Amino acid sequence: MSLMNMPFVDTGFDTGLHVVASVVMLGTLAAIGYGFWKFHELPINKAHKRQHQQLGLITALTWIGFLWHWVWVLAVILAFLDGEQALRRIRDIWREPVAAKSPPHNDTTEEVDHA
Repeated sequence: MSLMNMPFVDTGFDTGLHVVASVVMLGTLAAIGYGFWKFHELPINKAHKRQHQQLGLITALTWIGFLWHWVWVLAVILAFLDGEQALRRIRDIWREPVAAKSPPHNDTTEEVDHA
């Protein structure tokens, strides 16, 4: 069976199927690209929403994260972490008064010699 005897070869259907397949492929690639872009912009959107003080840093890390993905992870951490609150907690833990040490408790009993 030759290629010319195959259905849809050298017909208008052949061209139409190629066009439909191309449109579906380009649409899928565009949807994947758009989804990747929206996911990648997540730290910037979160920083805007919380009115983060380090918005410029988060934006720069997000853009650099397109090349080096570990930098994008830093941007996510900065965007979702409340730095001031974390520092306050660390400060409070550091300044927390130490409880007075009680004398060590001896569980051993003294032996009594009954001679």
